[in-house]
Amino acid sequence: MTKPTYVQEYQAITEVLNKYIEGCKQAKSSIMKPAFSELATMFSVDGDGKLEGGAIPILFDGIDKGFRPSPDAPAAIVRVEVVGTAASARIDANDMSGISFTDFFHLLKVDGNWKVVSKIFHTHVAP
Repeated sequence: MTKPTYVQEYQAITEVLNKYIEGCKQAKSSIMKPAFSELATMFSVDGDGKLEGGAIPILFDGIDKGFRPSPDAPAAIVRVEVVGTAASARIDANDMSGISFTDFFHLLKVDGNWKVVSKIFHTHVAP
């Protein structure tokens, strides 16, 4: 093969993203923490159209205090794009602790390991 492919990188990134999914399903931030850089951020838009979020501990606190286990909640890694040491990904989840959402992640390969450096998300209104 003469052209580089990102198959190994894709697999490594999905392993990282699956830690996030499993942490959501089990309502345990300790499972997902290794997927994130300590400098990561998370943002969304609230019901009033205002920006909210900040440092990633906000996510971990929300998972530990506000989520309940949802072991059967369906979630899918919909897209992963990789270029060198940068990547973006999308996850769709339904009925995760009673919430359906779409997450967008940015990842960087730092010291040989993929880490989420930012997460933005949209919470879907229940039908």
